Amino acid sequence: MPQPPHTAVETDAGLNELRAEAMEWGRKPRGLGTFYVTEHMVRAMRAYGWTIIIGALGQPVLYLLGLAVGLAALIDAPIDVGGQQVPYLVFVAPALLMTSAVAVASEEFTYPVMAGFKWRRYFYGFNASPLSSGQIANGVVTGAAARMAVTVVLYFLFIVLFFAWLQPEATRPGTAWLAIFIALFGGLSFGTPLLAYAASIEDDKGQFALVQRFVFMPMFLFSGTFYPLSALPDWLEWIGWISPLWHATELGRVVTYGQPSPPILIVVHVVYLLALAIGGLVVGRRLFERRLAK
Repeated sequence: MPQPPHTAVETDAGLNELRAEAMEWGRKPRGLGTFYVTEHMVRAMRAYGWTIIIGALGQPVLYLLGLAVGLAALIDAPIDVGGQQVPYLVFVAPALLMTSAVAVASEEFTYPVMAGFKWRRYFYGFNASPLSSGQIANGVVTGAAARMAVTVVLYFLFIVLFFAWLQPEATRPGTAWLAIFIALFGGLSFGTPLLAYAASIEDDKGQFALVQRFVFMPMFLFSGTFYPLSALPDWLEWIGWISPLWHATELGRVVTYGQPSPPILIVVHVVYLLALAIGGLVVGRRLFERRLAK
């Protein structure tokens, strides 16, 4: 039996009101979507929170004390870079600070991304809400950046205290704090391309282990971390040139103890890191959108 005209109109009006109310409720999570995903990623880190804290505190202690008591004790001569001579520990410390951020990136942008797509599939749950795929990718990045920040700040504070006791003349207090942001920048420049790669993987068949062995470790060893890049054979120097760790380390040495560097080279370091960080995020967002649409 057909409904009276006024009943149909009232029904349409009720549906329109419900639709408008749903859209209104959806605008808030849509506007704060990146924050909500970041909150989830940070809360998930509580499961291994002590590992984060112990790693952030223990790594600088072991590395710097090991170098001070071990390797630096065997290297009496200072390191000469660009005509400037600095103690070996002063030369190594900024590189270790940058490495700490890159190491966090190598963890947070691999298995947690695979878990979100395949093992726990919580990215699909996020995507079923008003959150967009781009916000999900952004939230993963900012969540990892939050962990990087904790690690880098603790590492930096230990380095400052360490050198205040051992090498009080070694740092430049006016600019050394910029190394914290450079480390975060360097970590993201390595992490966002890794995010894109992780988002493209359907099954874990040891790819992340290969990244650790054949990308992270060579980058750590051959990026001017323990000796100037010029000390490497010509056929190995290219690893440093394409390594975000080397570019971040060079910037860190400029702000911590004033390593001489041409202004154009500083611009190259910044532009290269920026290109990697932004390019990796753009590609990662597209891969998130493509995969979550399936």
